[in-house]
Amino acid sequence: MEPDLHELLRSLRVWDTDLPGFTPDEAPGDPLTLFGRWFAEVVAAGQTEPHTMSLATADADGLPDTRTVMLHGADADGWSFATHATSRKGRQLAARPYAALGFYWPAQGRQIRLRGPVTAAPAQEGQADLHARSTGALAAALVGRQSEVLPSREELERASESAWAHAEREPEAPAPTWTLYRLRPDEVEFFQGDARRRHVRLNYRRTADGWLKELLWP
Repeated sequence: MEPDLHELLRSLRVWDTDLPGFTPDEAPGDPLTLFGRWFAEVVAAGQTEPHTMSLATADADGLPDTRTVMLHGADADGWSFATHATSRKGRQLAARPYAALGFYWPAQGRQIRLRGPVTAAPAQEGQADLHARSTGALAAALVGRQSEVLPSREELERASESAWAHAEREPEAPAPTWTLYRLRPDEVEFFQGDARRRHVRLNYRRTADGWLKELLWP
């Protein structure tokens, strides 16, 4: 018998833990500082893979798309991630260089949402970022052909074995289409969940004079 999806959904609960407090009046003047604080706190809380995030893009026709990617860094230039320029998301960013990012950390009932323009870093920065990562990351980049139709699993296995050997033999091997992207946010929202649904939402909005902070209704 197939499981009853709706019954399973109704049985689930969220935030079955003590949630941290958040006083928006004490938040710093810029979102990057608060992001760094929250990230350190959620790592200490034991959140699994806190550096993964949803990346939402749109294609040339304006149709949305989303997937989970890894955060490569965050600084004054923006929040960075990487992919092949020839992949689906790479092509979408070329057509519409604007995106949104979303972090969800259930260990503390926290979310962070960002949206803004996306630019590609210089090629040498992208390659340096790739070569600072694991052998597996380089091997995956060397396989390439991301988002193309795969004829069979066997073909992937052959390409992967060859790429692993290449990466181990030449750890500085270039992956020409591998690209580091940076999202420079126009808005960053910090969401702190509350068991009584009195969620705290603090939004930072970029203006000509700097960051404007505003509370949002939950």
